[in-house]
Amino acid sequence: MKLLLVVLSLITLSSCWPTSVSFKDSGSMPLEWKSFHMKTLEINAANCPLSYAAQLSEKLKDGIQNNTRLTLATKLSDAEVQIEGQILNYQVNPIAIENGDNASKNRLSLSVQFIINTTLPEEQAITLTSTRFADFEATTNLSSVENELLENITEQIVQDLINKLMSNW
Repeated sequence: MKLLLVVLSLITLSSCWPTSVSFKDSGSMPLEWKSFHMKTLEINAANCPLSYAAQLSEKLKDGIQNNTRLTLATKLSDAEVQIEGQILNYQVNPIAIENGDNASKNRLSLSVQFIINTTLPEEQAITLTSTRFADFEATTNLSSVENELLENITEQIVQDLINKLMSNW
């Protein structure tokens, strides 16, 4: 009786066993997508550091290559997925007001708009706007924490774009 239970359990478990294992999830991305091309983002936001658009563009390329099955195409015409975008907003605002109208915390907010064009399985275009923020103490000078805040925001924006590519849109 015990042997029969063990055999039935093994048969049941083996039917549920995955046929392939991979650390790169293809999600519901069309199988026709093999490569992507990304233009360096434009800056259309006052006060945004001039080097940030190039840094964000490179982080996005790395994130897509490391977390999807898409490879980077050097020419726009070779890519099934074509991504371009612009930094729309870069601002610091007070968020926690204390006595005497003094802020105890500030928020660095950043908005990036992406236009994703696909050629296969059919021509399609979608717009994605990612708005992210990071808070810091009002007593802290922005320039001393800006790189760390931008790193956190960048990770979130990269994840937003990857999620959009991997979702069934």
